Amino acid sequence: MAEDKKYYMTQDGKEKLEKELDLLKTEKRKEVVERIKIARSFGDLSENSEYDAAKDEQAFVEARITTVENMIRNAEIIEEDNSASSVVSIGKRVKFVEIPDGDEEEYIIVGSAEADPFEGKISNDSPMARSLLGRQIGEKVNVQTPGGEIRVEILEVK
Repeated sequence: MAEDKKYYMTQDGKEKLEKELDLLKTEKRKEVVERIKIARSFGDLSENSEYDAAKDEQAFVEARITTVENMIRNAEIIEEDNSASSVVSIGKRVKFVEIPDGDEEEYIIVGSAEADPFEGKISNDSPMARSLLGRQIGEKVNVQTPGGEIRVEILEVK
């Protein structure tokens, strides 16, 4: 049997997923069922776009429930590491500078379930994170990105 993928996340991230799952199961399912009932009352289902849309939404909600349940079941909690380690790892904030431009960037490396670049959180599966993981402060690293290769120097790890 194939081994399920591990989803690295903080305890906070797991709790957010549990809340989302509860919302999907208790409220969203009921809303969709009600929309289907209303759409059925419009008559002929073969040309009923409201019914089709409601059924599509139901499929989406059920698929999301399955996905979230799988993520929670296979969650690998990232323990807070308050050590002064200078090695980049999941759960740590890393600050680096692009060479030669000098553009500084800072991200927290998290599991894919919590990734949100707009909040400064990048997935451990991203090209940037994969290149930085296991590296130390002061190391210069080549990163293969969709826009081409860049070179960065790690300035800080917290």
